[in-house]
Amino acid sequence: MKHFRFSILFTLVCLVIAAYWGFYHGPNAGIEAMLNAVMITAVLAVMEVSLSFDNAVVNASILRGWNHFWKMLFLTVGMIIAVFGMRLIFPIVIVAVTADMSMYDVTQLALNHPTEYSERLMAHHPEISAFGGAFLLLVFLNFFFDASKDVHWFRYLEKQFTHLANVPAISVFITLILLLVMSHYVVDDIRLAVIMSGIWGILVYVGVQLLGHLLGGEPEIDESSSANNQAGSGLVKAGIGGFLYLEILDASFSFDGVIGAFAITTDVVIIMLGLAVGAMFVRALTIYFVDQGTLESYKYLEHGAHYAIGALAVIMFMTGAGMHIPEVATGLIGIAFIVWSVLASRKYNRQHSK
Repeated sequence: MKHFRFSILFTLVCLVIAAYWGFYHGPNAGIEAMLNAVMITAVLAVMEVSLSFDNAVVNASILRGWNHFWKMLFLTVGMIIAVFGMRLIFPIVIVAVTADMSMYDVTQLALNHPTEYSERLMAHHPEISAFGGAFLLLVFLNFFFDASKDVHWFRYLEKQFTHLANVPAISVFITLILLLVMSHYVVDDIRLAVIMSGIWGILVYVGVQLLGHLLGGEPEIDESSSANNQAGSGLVKAGIGGFLYLEILDASFSFDGVIGAFAITTDVVIIMLGLAVGAMFVRALTIYFVDQGTLESYKYLEHGAHYAIGALAVIMFMTGAGMHIPEVATGLIGIAFIVWSVLASRKYNRQHSK
């Protein structure tokens, strides 16, 4: 319970702020608007946790080898970046750049004309999906395209992945193919922008990996942690490179949550509060998984999380190409992979405990 005390307190504060905002600033300010604001905030928080649960597992697989300093930096500075940077400021930056408006004007637009703000942001959904989808797909592919990987959940399929790992840049090759397929289904006016956004997603992924190596050295292992292996392909270093990797990974997940939130409400304050609560619980889950040794206890949990990430990446490409997939379906697919991997891990533990 200690892992979630601050998250619960943070949730209560956000719900009080949502109630105040709804009571005084809602379209029909009053008790009904207040209750509606609180309910929507809670719904957005649950949606964010369901969409990002696999993110918590992947974060834990990286953090389990870090020392206390980097863990606390992830929980403090990383949380500020996640809540205010990616859930509030980044969407405003997108609208400001694409609409040639100042940040102040876009902020006023978001607060006073949320429907128009939502429409301008949603107009760039294909580019956002291309960037996030490309980054997340590389996270998924590089976890399985690892020649040294010897733990397999779906044995036949994942063994084929390890064989293909010897093909140079196979993960980038597959990502570029899917990006080009997606761009074929968008309108001509934004096709180049979509392709460039996807390429930027690839460049950012590779760039963060490169930065981790240039910073040098193996991560400092926390003596309280029993794990000393790296996440995915084992290339992410603890330190600035690894911290940036986690923040960009969180950003890629947040794109889907922010876009989905506008389907529920156009009130940017309520969206930020709801997603902030969800992000806080995801952070708490990450630390809980690390401290409890969850990844060591559940052999295939990391696999399930990466399959969920792969599914989310494909869904982002599909929605960017114009297909409509409900956010609840996206969340359920991720949860299904997580639950399936937990059940498979428990079955494995029972068989080998005998």
